[in-house]
Amino acid sequence: MDKKKIEEMVNQVFEESFEINKGELSPDKGIFEDLGLDSLDIVDLVVALQKKFGVKIRDDNRVREIRTLGDIYNFIEALYKEGNFLVDK
Repeated sequence: MDKKKIEEMVNQVFEESFEINKGELSPDKGIFEDLGLDSLDIVDLVVALQKKFGVKIRDDNRVREIRTLGDIYNFIEALYKEGNFLVDK
């Protein structure tokens, strides 16, 4: 799976789960400041990403470092490269 596909799939999560317009989604956008998610939304985000990518991320300490949409792209890409995906969509 290439980075472009990962970005598309992550963006789909934001569009479907949080009703955020595709035009608002770019790597530099802050999850809290720019996209308006709160701490409860983060739980939903983690669940949605786990379902979308077939991967378990809740227990990964790197998730605490995520601040921007680009951080999510990079995190998911790292998980994929590590072979942590259950499915390759």
